Amino acid sequence: MLLENSLTFAQTLDEQDELQLFRSYFHIPKTKSGDEVIYFTGNSLGLQPVTAKSAILEELENWANLGGEAHFEGRNPWFTYHKLLTDATARLVGAKPIEVVVMNTLTVNLHLLMVSFYRPTAKRFKILMEGGAFPSDQYAVESQVKFHGLHPEYAIEEIFPRPNETYLRTEDITKKIKDLGEELALVLFGGVNYYTGQAFDMQTISSVTHEVGAIAGFDLAHAVGNIPLQLHEWGVDFATWCTYKYLNSGAGGTSGVFIHEKYADNFDLPRFAGWWGHDEGERFLMKKGFKPMRGAEGWQLSNAQILPMTVHRESLKIFDQAGMNRIWAKHLKMNHFFYFLVDEFNKGNHKFKIQIITPLDEKESGCQLSLVVKGVGKQLYNFLMSKGVSVGWREPEVIRIAPVPLYNTFEEIYQFIELLKQF
Repeated sequence: MLLENSLTFAQTLDEQDELQLFRSYFHIPKTKSGDEVIYFTGNSLGLQPVTAKSAILEELENWANLGGEAHFEGRNPWFTYHKLLTDATARLVGAKPIEVVVMNTLTVNLHLLMVSFYRPTAKRFKILMEGGAFPSDQYAVESQVKFHGLHPEYAIEEIFPRPNETYLRTEDITKKIKDLGEELALVLFGGVNYYTGQAFDMQTISSVTHEVGAIAGFDLAHAVGNIPLQLHEWGVDFATWCTYKYLNSGAGGTSGVFIHEKYADNFDLPRFAGWWGHDEGERFLMKKGFKPMRGAEGWQLSNAQILPMTVHRESLKIFDQAGMNRIWAKHLKMNHFFYFLVDEFNKGNHKFKIQIITPLDEKESGCQLSLVVKGVGKQLYNFLMSKGVSVGWREPEVIRIAPVPLYNTFEEIYQFIELLKQF
């Protein structure tokens, strides 16, 4: 497609967008003057589905009218509520239903999974992470290592980009895995790095990790609902994610877990047990002796978080209706348009240039684009926020924007670049 730097062209792209209706499925925040915000922070907190309120009110009515019997009565009994999310979740992450469950919150799940999948020995004890991983991942790994009586300084390996480069090369990651070899117990990466927006080659990382006899796990907080995933096919051992970013399920919302089918019947795998992970057919016999459910459900601890899961269910319906193939296709068009406009901007006589530190290769990035504007980045961030553009700032120098295909438009991308000219 021949791109044009004009408002009319951006509006034409929006008119041709087969996902244009989906914007109306979300509440768009307003400025104090009543204008719609250009909301480019779906990578931090997704927008509220318009059906979320009525769905929550329905469950509140069930609680009011049925009390505890709502666990077994009503249209969506709470006892099995998490199962309403399973099939859609499996479709979203490229998994089999037995491999996924929605439960708890992200870092809680990360700890639970490392209990099972980080089993250090005297020889094989190291964890490999991307350098500068999100702090909660760093804290979780550090504490897990200490829990096993090891010291983070020698048990945790980090890999950073080459000098004068901004993101990791897959060949460097795989070389590091091979170099660690029999010392490596676990590779734990983000699916998409929160700072650079780099999407990692999870299939290759998993394959090479298995070649050296280690476990491959991923924090998909910035990946799920953002990039196409095929966790089962890629051979990922485990993954977990939050649902409040691209999945639009509310601040502090519930989390999802993937555990590969090959572990579905491994009941001897160490885990921290809870009532809801026990065989549901025997759950109310109240006997001693934990008997886990097959698959990912056997890692559950407590009964379902009904209200957060209710919002999440509404969001999953939207993803099912839109389809990740169509979402991804629009994302690629939006990124191409943004890259084009940035190139046009940088050719102009402006006060600054924009550097995109996110990989330009579509296989290595998603919605998030990390921008560096040397010297005036924080001032530019404050300017944009004052103009009704919601963007993110991450120290030391990155403005993060995320044009989300479900509710952002090509016209908003054009308006964003035009606002930069006013700074």
